[in-house]
Amino acid sequence: MKKTPKQIAAIICIILLAFLYVATLVVAILDFPGSDKLFAACLVATIGVPILLWIYLALYGKLTNKKTIADLFPESEEISTPKEK
Repeated sequence: MKKTPKQIAAIICIILLAFLYVATLVVAILDFPGSDKLFAACLVATIGVPILLWIYLALYGKLTNKKTIADLFPESEEISTPKEK
């Protein structure tokens, strides 16, 4: 079964997020010098990675003129208002 680049990127992001969740938990439990800054960095990365992935997907869709899951507002024809009688 051949994987597409999009599937490979998704698998890598899932593994990265799982690693970040585990790292955040470990850093929260352990107490060592600088753990507070490392914990904050883990939290920022846990929030930032999915946001960056969403932006990447949106830009990919715009550059290739393809619809992606990041399209919140798909392009549609101009909305017409009902004509008054």
